Amino acid sequence: MSWPNLTSKISQMCCQTYGSGLLIFHCFCDSRNIPESTRAPASPDLLAAFLAAAVGSYAGKTLENYLSGVRAWHILHGVPWGPNKDECTALLRAAAALQPKSSQRKERLPYTVDIINTLLSQLDPTVPLDASVSSCLTTGYYSCARIGELTVKTLQSFDPAIHVKPSDVREETDPNGLLMTVLGVPVTKSNQDGEDLFYAAQHGPSDPRHAFQNHLSVNAPPANGHLFSYKHKGAHRPLTKTTFISRLHKAFKAVNLDPLQGHGIRIGATLFYLLRGTPFDVVKTMGRWSSDAFLLYLRKHAQILAPYMQANPQLHSDFVRIAMPPVRSIFPNSKYWANAWGILAGFPRIAPGSRAAARFHPPASCNEPRRSAIHKPRSFKFA
Repeated sequence: MSWPNLTSKISQMCCQTYGSGLLIFHCFCDSRNIPESTRAPASPDLLAAFLAAAVGSYAGKTLENYLSGVRAWHILHGVPWGPNKDECTALLRAAAALQPKSSQRKERLPYTVDIINTLLSQLDPTVPLDASVSSCLTTGYYSCARIGELTVKTLQSFDPAIHVKPSDVREETDPNGLLMTVLGVPVTKSNQDGEDLFYAAQHGPSDPRHAFQNHLSVNAPPANGHLFSYKHKGAHRPLTKTTFISRLHKAFKAVNLDPLQGHGIRIGATLFYLLRGTPFDVVKTMGRWSSDAFLLYLRKHAQILAPYMQANPQLHSDFVRIAMPPVRSIFPNSKYWANAWGILAGFPRIAPGSRAAARFHPPASCNEPRRSAIHKPRSFKFA
């Protein structure tokens, strides 16, 4: 595979991070007079010395990204990568244990619906920028999106092949008539082939559907322009992440609240759905996490787990009632079944002498449980 094909599989953000790690690695080698011929393939001893020298100056997660950058450099040039996974894990764990407290980020506080409603009260829905920011905020929150997926880095960096556009938005309805808005993001941080974001209408001022319709009405972004572009001096300007965060910080200041970081929107969305009783695996799917990394974002663990830890947890009872097959009995000479909850269900008669009759033995009374020659659940089509 050629260099362009390999680099195209690495996101721009990852390339920047990997580049920083590779630069620091070469600076370390230069300071130790290590010949370039011995830098690739890098020996486990060289990498251990590199990480040991960096411990105390960088956080463990940063060193992990830097080591990934050195590894990517090897792969791009077709050079064998010597250290195995266990060796790298051991080195990084040792580095993380010795990281300075000053290098650790403070916990990013989550946005809540109340905070979002407060911010929206400071945004004028008739002002183009405010309409765009309001829609971006509510869309990002209720779809568990990364803000970088909905904004652009600079005014000149918009690329229709990478960034979300009005033409990427569609609506879908499930068999029960429930409406969902779907945003097809062409490229994301974790998937170069793109991913879908979903949200549904909500109650109250933070309804993302209402905010989006208002944004379309006020700004009318071009079909192939940036989704949250807004009118500015007779033209459309894409919404940058800096502009988005800056406008929110002004709204925070107007109501005498400490500003929250942009990543707190995704963290807050995770908490919102979990506290509402949404199953963990569903939240994981909504946030498009391929692992359980989203658990690192959790706050208020006690509130989230409380419904599952009671002496008689209602959620557990509801789950068992829905998921577990009921205990059933059959009335003699009847085509109806009665399950454990007293619900009658139509059941087709079994023809005598058929294969089904050979496998099924009706009970002698209503109280005798059903017996089957095959002791596993079976599905039947009801007439």
